[in-house]
Amino acid sequence: MTLADTANPTLTSSILYLDGISVSFDGYKALRELSLVLQRGEMRAIIGPNGAGKTTMMDVITGKTRPDSGEAMFDGKYDLTRLDEADIATLGIGRKFQKPTVFENHTVEDNLLLAVKAPRGVRATLFGRAEPGVRATIDRILVTTRLQDHRARVAGSLSHGQKQWLEIGMLLAQDPKLLLVDEPVAGMTDAETAATAELLREIARTHSVVVVEHDMTFVRELGVKVTCLHEGAVLAEGTLDQVSAHPRVVEVYLGR
Repeated sequence: MTLADTANPTLTSSILYLDGISVSFDGYKALRELSLVLQRGEMRAIIGPNGAGKTTMMDVITGKTRPDSGEAMFDGKYDLTRLDEADIATLGIGRKFQKPTVFENHTVEDNLLLAVKAPRGVRATLFGRAEPGVRATIDRILVTTRLQDHRARVAGSLSHGQKQWLEIGMLLAQDPKLLLVDEPVAGMTDAETAATAELLREIARTHSVVVVEHDMTFVRELGVKVTCLHEGAVLAEGTLDQVSAHPRVVEVYLGR
């Protein structure tokens, strides 16, 4: 605990607390006193036009970018501005980028085994066998990600949507408290998009999730609170219907 005021109930009840975050790159203001609070167990959708600051916000949360000013607190007590990327990942923040990055020459099961957060015993290392607890975790993730029938397939043979699900599963294997998911349904079929919405709703029962997305149909299927960013700050917040009806949101984003 450093900058945080422990008497602040909003801070202590939140999993993520951003207050007055500003970031500049060579004079360009990517974030302008951005403030956002995510409660424990909440899933939030982040929308906004290109250049709105969505990626920079996630870079700040994961330690890739240090803000010029403002507070970024995790789990009510960890100052993210003073930690590096590895430390932040260890605390329990996992990030999935838009393009899936899986080990394409390995099986689905091996991808999850490589990602799982657990002590690696000598037996598992030498003989390629997972401990019972690790095996149970992998089995559970395979069911969650709709990949239980594909565990022995080489990851490179999966469809684009299945690769996205596998990478989400690899994040789950690291046992994060907070998942940051960037445009998970880009390039997916309608059926895969609907399945991904259901998948993320299931994950949100036991995790906090931030989803950055442009597909408004998918955001509606998530059924969660929406934050719209514009020029590095929060433009509107509320249900999708409330945000969609905001005149400035229509002007700068939805009307395009």
